[in-house]
Amino acid sequence: MSESAVKPVEDIRTFEELDGKAKLRKWLNMNFRIEMTDGRVLIGIFLCTDRDANVILGACSEYLKGNEGETEEPRVLGLVMVPGRHIVSIQLDDTTPLPKYYYDE
Repeated sequence: MSESAVKPVEDIRTFEELDGKAKLRKWLNMNFRIEMTDGRVLIGIFLCTDRDANVILGACSEYLKGNEGETEEPRVLGLVMVPGRHIVSIQLDDTTPLPKYYYDE
């Protein structure tokens, strides 16, 4: 077996890191739906994340569940930082249209 056929562990890690970065870049400016530990649901545009899994959402709205289990009217929050330790789940939200930040004739 030749030495070139065996890949060092560093090369595999580099590939996995590049693959993860590519996924994150693909998700930029897409609508995310984040469920938090306290039951709130945040829907906003994914802007960035960090090593601690904190997520920054733009044009974010907060949805609370009422006593009867129905969703209340959303509260507009704007730009938010969601601590990674409070995130239960993250999904791409294709039900909410992306807001337009420009004038459309």
